[in-house]
Amino acid sequence: MIYVWTAVALAGIAAALLVIRSFRPAPLPAPAPWTGPMPDASPPAGMEIYQLPTGTYENRALLAYRGGAFGDLRKFAATAVLVRHPAGDLLIDAGFGEDVEAHIATMPSYRRTPHELGATVRDQLRANNYDLTRLRGVVITHAHWDHVSGLAELDVPIWMNAAEERYVDRAKDAVVFRDVAKGHEIHHYTFDGPPYLGFPSSHDVHGDGSVVIAEAGGHTDGSVVVFVNLPHGRRFAFIGDLTWQLEGVTLRAERPKLLRMLADVEPARVRDGLLRVIALAGVMHVVPAHDVHAYDPIQEWTSTSS
Repeated sequence: MIYVWTAVALAGIAAALLVIRSFRPAPLPAPAPWTGPMPDASPPAGMEIYQLPTGTYENRALLAYRGGAFGDLRKFAATAVLVRHPAGDLLIDAGFGEDVEAHIATMPSYRRTPHELGATVRDQLRANNYDLTRLRGVVITHAHWDHVSGLAELDVPIWMNAAEERYVDRAKDAVVFRDVAKGHEIHHYTFDGPPYLGFPSSHDVHGDGSVVIAEAGGHTDGSVVVFVNLPHGRRFAFIGDLTWQLEGVTLRAERPKLLRMLADVEPARVRDGLLRVIALAGVMHVVPAHDVHAYDPIQEWTSTSS
Protein backbone atom coordinates (compact mmCIF):
# COMPACT_ATOMS: atom_id res chain seq x y z
CA MET A 1 0.00 0.00 0.00
CA ILE A 2 2.87 2.38 0.71
CA TYR A 3 3.96 2.19 -2.91
CA VAL A 4 0.43 2.92 -4.18
CA TRP A 5 0.13 5.89 -1.85
CA THR A 6 3.52 7.18 -2.96
CA ALA A 7 2.59 6.88 -6.60
CA VAL A 8 -0.63 8.82 -5.98
CA ALA A 9 1.26 11.47 -4.03
CA LEU A 10 3.86 11.82 -6.74
CA ALA A 11 1.14 12.16 -9.34
CA GLY A 12 -0.46 14.89 -7.26
CA ILE A 13 2.84 16.72 -6.88
CA ALA A 14 3.47 16.45 -10.61
CA ALA A 15 0.00 17.84 -11.35
CA ALA A 16 0.57 20.71 -8.92
CA LEU A 17 3.88 21.55 -10.57
CA LEU A 18 2.22 21.60 -13.97
CA VAL A 19 -0.43 24.00 -12.68
CA ILE A 20 2.22 26.26 -11.13
CA ARG A 21 4.20 26.22 -14.37
CA SER A 22 1.10 27.31 -16.28
CA PHE A 23 1.19 30.66 -14.44
CA ARG A 24 4.68 31.47 -15.71
CA PRO A 25 5.20 33.68 -18.78
CA ALA A 26 4.88 31.71 -22.00
CA PRO A 27 3.94 33.97 -24.92
CA LEU A 28 1.89 32.44 -27.68
CA PRO A 29 3.60 32.25 -31.09
CA ALA A 30 3.36 35.61 -32.80
CA PRO A 31 0.78 35.50 -35.60
CA ALA A 32 1.50 37.35 -38.81
CA PRO A 33 0.06 40.88 -38.58
CA TRP A 34 -3.06 41.44 -40.65
CA THR A 35 -1.98 42.85 -44.00
CA GLY A 36 -5.06 42.08 -46.05
CA PRO A 37 -7.65 44.64 -47.10
CA MET A 38 -10.01 45.88 -44.43
CA PRO A 39 -13.66 44.92 -44.94
CA ASP A 40 -15.83 47.52 -46.59
CA ALA A 41 -17.57 49.85 -44.17
CA SER A 42 -19.70 52.94 -44.80
CA PRO A 43 -20.55 54.23 -41.33
CA PRO A 44 -22.95 57.16 -41.48
CA ALA A 45 -21.97 60.63 -40.40
CA GLY A 46 -22.82 61.20 -36.75
CA MET A 47 -22.29 57.59 -35.72
CA GLU A 48 -20.53 57.54 -32.33
CA ILE A 49 -19.69 55.26 -29.41
CA TYR A 50 -19.64 55.95 -25.67
CA GLN A 51 -18.58 53.97 -22.63
CA LEU A 52 -20.87 53.56 -19.62
CA PRO A 53 -18.85 52.22 -16.66
CA THR A 54 -21.14 50.52 -14.13
CA GLY A 55 -18.59 49.33 -11.59
CA THR A 56 -15.51 47.20 -11.06
CA TYR A 57 -14.43 44.10 -9.20
CA GLU A 58 -10.98 43.10 -7.98
CA ASN A 59 -8.80 40.33 -9.33
CA ARG A 60 -5.10 39.57 -9.44
CA ALA A 61 -3.08 39.81 -12.62
CA LEU A 62 -1.68 36.38 -11.74
CA LEU A 63 -5.10 34.89 -12.48
CA ALA A 64 -5.77 37.00 -15.57
CA TYR A 65 -2.86 36.08 -17.84
CA ARG A 66 0.29 34.01 -17.86
CA GLY A 67 3.08 36.00 -16.28
CA GLY A 68 0.80 38.26 -14.25
CA ALA A 69 2.04 39.15 -10.75
CA PHE A 70 0.29 37.98 -7.58
CA GLY A 71 0.81 41.41 -6.03
CA ASP A 72 -0.76 43.21 -8.99
CA LEU A 73 -4.32 43.68 -7.74
CA ARG A 74 -6.46 45.12 -10.50
CA LYS A 75 -9.90 46.57 -10.92
CA PHE A 76 -11.74 44.63 -13.60
CA ALA A 77 -14.22 46.68 -15.61
CA ALA A 78 -17.93 46.06 -15.90
CA THR A 79 -18.59 48.54 -18.68
CA ALA A 80 -21.25 48.78 -21.36
CA VAL A 81 -20.72 50.50 -24.70
CA LEU A 82 -23.41 52.54 -26.42
CA VAL A 83 -23.21 52.52 -30.22
CA ARG A 84 -25.23 55.36 -31.69
CA HIS A 85 -26.40 54.92 -35.28
CA PRO A 86 -29.11 56.69 -37.32
CA ALA A 87 -30.83 53.34 -37.88
CA GLY A 88 -31.08 52.72 -34.13
CA ASP A 89 -28.69 52.39 -31.22
CA LEU A 90 -27.29 49.29 -29.56
CA LEU A 91 -25.54 48.49 -26.33
CA ILE A 92 -22.65 46.06 -26.21
CA ASP A 93 -23.11 44.22 -22.88
CA ALA A 94 -25.04 45.65 -19.93
CA GLY A 95 -22.61 45.85 -17.00
CA PHE A 96 -23.73 45.67 -13.36
CA GLY A 97 -27.38 46.05 -12.41
CA GLU A 98 -29.10 47.07 -9.19
CA ASP A 99 -29.17 43.46 -7.97
CA VAL A 100 -25.47 42.80 -8.52
CA GLU A 101 -25.03 41.73 -4.87
CA ALA A 102 -27.53 38.92 -5.38
CA HIS A 103 -25.94 38.03 -8.71
CA ILE A 104 -22.49 37.74 -7.15
CA ALA A 105 -23.98 35.57 -4.39
CA THR A 106 -24.92 32.96 -6.99
CA MET A 107 -21.22 32.38 -7.73
CA PRO A 108 -19.07 29.85 -5.84
CA SER A 109 -17.39 31.51 -2.86
CA TYR A 110 -13.93 31.35 -4.43
CA ARG A 111 -15.17 33.55 -7.31
CA ARG A 112 -16.63 36.33 -5.16
CA THR A 113 -14.28 39.28 -5.01
CA PRO A 114 -14.55 42.82 -3.63
CA HIS A 115 -16.44 45.07 -5.99
CA GLU A 116 -17.68 48.61 -6.44
CA LEU A 117 -21.06 49.43 -7.95
CA GLY A 118 -21.49 52.59 -9.98
CA ALA A 119 -24.59 53.86 -11.71
CA THR A 120 -26.39 51.29 -13.85
CA VAL A 121 -26.69 51.72 -17.59
CA ARG A 122 -30.37 52.56 -17.28
CA ASP A 123 -29.70 55.23 -14.66
CA GLN A 124 -26.86 56.77 -16.68
CA LEU A 125 -29.00 56.94 -19.81
CA ARG A 126 -31.97 58.43 -17.98
CA ALA A 127 -29.87 60.95 -16.08
CA ASN A 128 -28.35 62.18 -19.31
CA ASN A 129 -31.60 62.65 -21.22
CA TYR A 130 -31.26 59.66 -23.54
CA ASP A 131 -34.34 58.72 -25.56
CA LEU A 132 -34.72 55.03 -24.66
CA THR A 133 -36.96 54.45 -27.65
CA ARG A 134 -33.83 54.71 -29.82
CA LEU A 135 -32.32 51.62 -28.21
CA ARG A 136 -32.79 48.55 -30.42
CA GLY A 137 -31.35 46.16 -27.88
CA VAL A 138 -28.28 44.77 -26.13
CA VAL A 139 -25.77 42.66 -28.00
CA ILE A 140 -24.15 40.46 -25.36
CA THR A 141 -20.61 39.27 -26.03
CA HIS A 142 -21.60 36.27 -23.91
CA ALA A 143 -24.03 35.44 -21.12
CA HIS A 144 -21.88 35.52 -17.96
CA TRP A 145 -23.21 37.51 -14.99
CA ASP A 146 -20.78 40.42 -15.20
CA HIS A 147 -21.90 41.16 -18.77
CA VAL A 148 -25.66 40.80 -18.26
CA SER A 149 -26.51 41.88 -14.71
CA GLY A 150 -27.80 45.25 -15.93
CA LEU A 151 -30.30 43.66 -18.33
CA ALA A 152 -32.80 43.47 -15.48
CA GLU A 153 -33.35 47.23 -15.65
CA LEU A 154 -33.48 47.50 -19.46
CA ASP A 155 -36.77 46.82 -21.23
CA VAL A 156 -35.18 46.13 -24.61
CA PRO A 157 -34.49 43.02 -26.72
CA ILE A 158 -31.45 40.86 -26.01
CA TRP A 159 -29.50 39.97 -29.13
CA MET A 160 -28.36 36.34 -29.11
CA ASN A 161 -27.24 33.68 -31.56
CA ALA A 162 -28.34 30.04 -31.49
CA ALA A 163 -25.13 28.69 -29.95
CA GLU A 164 -25.35 31.08 -27.00
CA GLU A 165 -29.01 30.19 -26.52
CA ARG A 166 -27.97 26.55 -26.18
CA TYR A 167 -25.34 27.61 -23.67
CA VAL A 168 -27.75 29.53 -21.45
CA ASP A 169 -30.14 26.59 -21.43
CA ARG A 170 -27.61 24.25 -19.82
CA ALA A 171 -24.75 26.16 -18.19
CA LYS A 172 -24.47 26.78 -14.45
CA ASP A 173 -22.65 30.01 -15.25
CA ALA A 174 -25.77 31.30 -17.01
CA VAL A 175 -28.01 31.23 -13.92
CA VAL A 176 -27.93 35.03 -13.62
CA PHE A 177 -28.75 35.44 -17.31
CA ARG A 178 -31.75 33.13 -16.98
CA ASP A 179 -33.01 35.32 -14.14
CA VAL A 180 -32.46 38.77 -15.67
CA ALA A 181 -33.70 37.70 -19.11
CA LYS A 182 -37.18 36.85 -17.86
CA GLY A 183 -39.74 38.87 -19.77
CA HIS A 184 -37.27 40.10 -22.35
CA GLU A 185 -37.72 39.67 -26.06
CA ILE A 186 -34.86 37.65 -27.54
CA HIS A 187 -33.74 38.97 -30.90
CA HIS A 188 -32.33 35.98 -32.75
CA TYR A 189 -29.58 36.76 -35.20
CA THR A 190 -27.66 34.36 -37.40
CA PHE A 191 -24.14 34.41 -38.76
CA ASP A 192 -25.38 34.96 -42.27
CA GLY A 193 -22.31 36.81 -43.50
CA PRO A 194 -18.89 35.76 -44.76
CA PRO A 195 -15.68 35.27 -42.75
CA TYR A 196 -14.58 38.52 -41.17
CA LEU A 197 -10.97 39.40 -40.38
CA GLY A 198 -10.08 35.78 -39.78
CA PHE A 199 -13.23 34.83 -37.87
CA PRO A 200 -15.31 32.12 -39.55
CA SER A 201 -18.63 33.96 -40.08
CA SER A 202 -20.33 37.25 -39.33
CA HIS A 203 -23.52 39.27 -39.07
CA ASP A 204 -23.66 42.83 -40.41
CA VAL A 205 -26.15 44.58 -38.12
CA HIS A 206 -27.03 47.59 -40.29
CA GLY A 207 -25.87 46.32 -43.67
CA ASP A 208 -23.31 49.12 -43.96
CA GLY A 209 -20.31 47.43 -42.30
CA SER A 210 -20.42 49.77 -39.31
CA VAL A 211 -21.32 47.13 -36.70
CA VAL A 212 -20.35 43.54 -37.43
CA ILE A 213 -20.78 40.64 -35.00
CA ALA A 214 -18.27 37.82 -35.58
CA GLU A 215 -18.54 34.25 -34.40
CA ALA A 216 -15.87 33.61 -31.75
CA GLY A 217 -17.14 30.73 -29.62
CA GLY A 218 -14.93 29.06 -27.06
CA HIS A 219 -15.32 31.08 -23.88
CA THR A 220 -18.99 30.14 -24.12
CA ASP A 221 -20.68 28.27 -26.95
CA GLY A 222 -21.80 31.43 -28.73
CA SER A 223 -19.43 34.13 -27.52
CA VAL A 224 -18.74 36.85 -30.07
CA VAL A 225 -16.50 39.73 -31.04
CA VAL A 226 -18.27 42.96 -31.99
CA PHE A 227 -16.44 45.10 -34.54
CA VAL A 228 -17.44 48.75 -34.68
CA ASN A 229 -16.22 50.91 -37.56
CA LEU A 230 -16.67 54.64 -37.15
CA PRO A 231 -16.55 57.54 -39.61
CA HIS A 232 -13.06 58.80 -40.45
CA GLY A 233 -11.68 55.25 -40.30
CA ARG A 234 -11.54 54.49 -36.57
CA ARG A 235 -12.08 50.78 -35.91
CA PHE A 236 -12.72 48.95 -32.62
CA ALA A 237 -12.90 45.27 -31.70
CA PHE A 238 -14.88 44.51 -28.55
CA ILE A 239 -13.60 41.04 -27.80
CA GLY A 240 -15.50 40.07 -24.66
CA ASP A 241 -13.46 37.57 -22.64
CA LEU A 242 -11.08 36.22 -25.27
CA THR A 243 -8.65 37.73 -22.78
CA TRP A 244 -9.44 39.54 -19.56
CA GLN A 245 -6.64 42.11 -19.79
CA LEU A 246 -4.76 43.91 -22.55
CA GLU A 247 -1.62 41.87 -21.78
CA GLY A 248 -3.40 38.98 -23.47
CA VAL A 249 -2.90 40.96 -26.68
CA THR A 250 0.26 42.98 -26.02
CA LEU A 251 2.19 40.09 -24.42
CA ARG A 252 0.39 37.30 -26.31
CA ALA A 253 -0.45 35.87 -22.89
CA GLU A 254 -3.41 33.54 -22.58
CA ARG A 255 -5.04 32.62 -19.28
CA PRO A 256 -3.15 30.17 -17.02
CA LYS A 257 -4.20 26.59 -17.72
CA LEU A 258 -6.20 26.23 -14.51
CA LEU A 259 -8.20 29.34 -15.37
CA ARG A 260 -8.70 28.18 -18.96
CA MET A 261 -10.13 24.93 -17.63
CA LEU A 262 -12.46 26.77 -15.26
CA ALA A 263 -13.51 29.64 -17.51
CA ASP A 264 -13.64 28.35 -21.08
CA VAL A 265 -15.85 25.71 -22.64
CA GLU A 266 -13.33 25.19 -25.48
CA PRO A 267 -9.92 26.64 -24.55
CA ALA A 268 -8.41 25.79 -27.95
CA ARG A 269 -11.02 27.95 -29.70
CA VAL A 270 -10.32 30.80 -27.31
CA ARG A 271 -6.62 30.57 -28.17
CA ASP A 272 -7.44 30.66 -31.89
CA GLY A 273 -9.64 33.72 -31.41
CA LEU A 274 -7.02 35.48 -29.31
CA LEU A 275 -4.38 34.90 -31.98
CA ARG A 276 -6.72 36.39 -34.60
CA VAL A 277 -7.20 39.47 -32.43
CA ILE A 278 -3.46 39.80 -31.80
CA ALA A 279 -2.95 39.87 -35.58
CA LEU A 280 -5.44 42.75 -35.82
CA ALA A 281 -4.06 44.88 -33.01
CA GLY A 282 -2.01 47.00 -35.39
CA VAL A 283 -5.02 48.10 -37.44
CA MET A 284 -7.70 48.69 -34.80
CA HIS A 285 -8.20 49.33 -31.11
CA VAL A 286 -8.85 46.09 -29.22
CA VAL A 287 -11.04 46.21 -26.09
CA PRO A 288 -11.01 43.24 -23.71
CA ALA A 289 -14.22 43.59 -21.72
CA HIS A 290 -12.59 43.76 -18.28
CA ASP A 291 -9.56 45.96 -18.88
CA VAL A 292 -10.41 49.41 -17.51
CA HIS A 293 -7.67 51.10 -19.55
CA ALA A 294 -8.83 49.58 -22.84
CA TYR A 295 -11.82 51.96 -22.72
CA ASP A 296 -9.65 55.09 -22.36
CA PRO A 297 -10.02 56.18 -26.04
CA ILE A 298 -13.83 56.01 -25.76
CA GLN A 299 -15.67 59.04 -24.42
CA GLU A 300 -17.94 58.50 -21.41
CA TRP A 301 -21.63 59.13 -21.84
CA THR A 302 -22.60 62.46 -20.26
CA SER A 303 -25.43 64.94 -20.45
CA THR A 304 -23.60 66.69 -23.29
CA SER A 305 -23.60 63.47 -25.32
CA SER A 306 -27.34 63.30 -25.90
